Amino acid sequence: MKKLDSQQTDMATVLYEAYLKGQTIPKEQIPASLEKRTAYAIQHAVTANKTRRGQEELKGYKISLTSRETQELFQSETPLYGALTTSSLSDGIIELDSMSSPLIEIELIFIAKEDLSAADDIPTLLQKTQVAPGIEVPDSRFDDWFPKITLGQVVADSAVAGKIVTGSPLDNVSYEQLEKLPGKLTLDGQEIAADTSAEVLDHPVNALHWLVNELDGHGLTVKKGMAISSGTFILPKKLERGLYEASYGELGSVTLTVN
Repeated sequence: MKKLDSQQTDMATVLYEAYLKGQTIPKEQIPASLEKRTAYAIQHAVTANKTRRGQEELKGYKISLTSRETQELFQSETPLYGALTTSSLSDGIIELDSMSSPLIEIELIFIAKEDLSAADDIPTLLQKTQVAPGIEVPDSRFDDWFPKITLGQVVADSAVAGKIVTGSPLDNVSYEQLEKLPGKLTLDGQEIAADTSAEVLDHPVNALHWLVNELDGHGLTVKKGMAISSGTFILPKKLERGLYEASYGELGSVTLTVN
């Protein structure tokens, strides 16, 4: 992994302290021109701060920018990843006032039944994982962030990791079951967004395959028990108070209550 200089270490500290205090920072505190490799190194340092002395555990990763539309928003040619730590896992109830500028997305959650390897092909990845209906609530440590921060700022801020909600996982889910899987999001019973899994790099397991290989390039791996959020079926919506339900056909559904 890339070693940080003193200025970059300070940036990691600023992001970590914003996370600890639940406060946002001005965009100017992290350079808009931050190069992706350096931004990942800052992200890794923030994650190390969260997990130091057992305060939190690394629980998985989120994948972002898995559609052409979201990549264009942040001028990226590839997806991004961010770390999910203990506090990222929601029990399905969120206090809106505890977050900064949260959004909501519908995405599948892969759960590793054993360690994943860059040598794993797509059939092997499906064999090694369970798949669950999920909801992601992205949030940022930056003021007024969406879509007004740069690619480097997104990466440094753990790909704007907020919360994920995971429904009941299923074993032995086939490639065909996940292909063009319909996803629908309702708020208080009213549909507010819908699309299919084809929005996630054409097939969500492609996103998982990308992540495992990208992590390998940074000396990281997906370990047994980790959760991976696939990337969103829809453009993010602003999170509001109410009862959300994300449904995925035969894979089932999951709910989120926002107070």
